[in-house]
Amino acid sequence: MQLTVARIGRAHGLRGEVALDLRTDTPEERFVVGAVLSTEPAARGPLTVAGTRTQHGRWYVTFAQITDRTMAEAMRGTELVVDEEGSEEEDAWYPHELAGLRAEHVDGRLLGEIVGLEHLPAHDMLVLREPDGARTLVPFVRAIVPVVDVPGGRVVLDPPGGLLASDAANLVVSDETVSPRDADD
Repeated sequence: MQLTVARIGRAHGLRGEVALDLRTDTPEERFVVGAVLSTEPAARGPLTVAGTRTQHGRWYVTFAQITDRTMAEAMRGTELVVDEEGSEEEDAWYPHELAGLRAEHVDGRLLGEIVGLEHLPAHDMLVLREPDGARTLVPFVRAIVPVVDVPGGRVVLDPPGGLLASDAANLVVSDETVSPRDADD
């Protein structure tokens, strides 16, 4: 199984350096000088790491095959992939391990099926297809997803009222989110 460890971002400078949008927790292991990475689309690679640096928490990489800014700009959006079977960590999962899992409520009700994972700036979101076909993004945080049981083929969700499309009537609105105009009604 090929897993994305980064996506090439914007070009940086004139000599082909690129910023990376990381999808790995161990960039220092994945992007060592001399590492050869496959790409998606495959025709853009493979790429050999020639140098790395970090600045303000952002990773920048030069590849032997990308020698100037024009080439770097053309590579933007290319995914860097590696062959992996599954996560070795107890509380970490790859997207392919989550896709297809049955989603259950903490009370046992079927909520749907996990069809993917989206990487957003704040945190990852599980993509849930509810029984009626609605697509719902569920924050992948322990408070809402207390159980991930890949061998058992399920995740357990404890969503707040109104998070799921099928539960919109129970939307919970806190006093902090009500505008003064709405409070007068």
